[in-house]
Amino acid sequence: MDIFKGENEKLLVSAIMSLKNEKECRAFLEDVMTTKEIIDISQRMGVVKMLDEKQPYGAISKATGASTTTISRVNRCYQYGSGGYRTVLGRMKK
Repeated sequence: MDIFKGENEKLLVSAIMSLKNEKECRAFLEDVMTTKEIIDISQRMGVVKMLDEKQPYGAISKATGASTTTISRVNRCYQYGSGGYRTVLGRMKK
């Protein structure tokens, strides 16, 4: 299912791709998302980083505060999703 078919979704992707540096990225994320959304997505990034490092769920939950349900959902996307997590993790390792 392609959730990026609509004009607003295309606009969001274009906006993200137009960002040139960390300062612009932080400013955009702060404007476009609530604090809770930033915290939730940041938590998922911490979870997927630890999953990539083969950490057990218990350690991930303790370190990130994520529930096992959230860890499982992130793991499912990491393993079987569109490859977004793998792409960014691979690039961040370089």
